[in-house]
Amino acid sequence: MREFLVEITTSVPAGVTEEQVTERRAAEAVRARELAATGHLARLWRPIGETRSIGVWRADDEAELREKVLGTLPLRPWMSLTVTPLESHPNDPGRV
Repeated sequence: MREFLVEITTSVPAGVTEEQVTERRAAEAVRARELAATGHLARLWRPIGETRSIGVWRADDEAELREKVLGTLPLRPWMSLTVTPLESHPNDPGRV
């Protein structure tokens, strides 16, 4: 699988109730655990003081990542994404 750096900003639309937000966030946590278990979600961070997330995600290609991985997230309709394909750097200490 190929790796991608994904920056996610979630904006809750006007008119959405707090209960709806809570339900989607709970479903999002479940789906994130499922995607981690299948190897699609490798790491996920939140910059201090911000609401956006930055993660390393894996998929066969960008189309699969967008459609079959990120597209399955319950919060996806509220997300804006920046996807950057990654490749190993020759000086990466984790490179095997």
